[in-house]
Amino acid sequence: MYLDSSKKTELFGQYGKSATDTGSAESQIALFTFRIKHLTEHLKANHKDYKTARSLTKLVGKRRSLLDYLYDRDINRYRAIVKALGLRK
Repeated sequence: MYLDSSKKTELFGQYGKSATDTGSAESQIALFTFRIKHLTEHLKANHKDYKTARSLTKLVGKRRSLLDYLYDRDINRYRAIVKALGLRK
């Protein structure tokens, strides 16, 4: 599987407050970004996989909601996560 528990722990450790911090907005945004990148690569090879396309759209919406939440609550944390993940170009 592309996303095992060791990869999740690595993502949470890198972007969250600790390796067990699974609920913070930064951790969730990093996890969603990893999954979005994986699904995007999958859809490049399988362009008729409509269920995956819908899943991708839903994930992007969830990530956008979390980013909006973070933007409203703490602009510095928002800027840090956007820069770390390279979301704005």
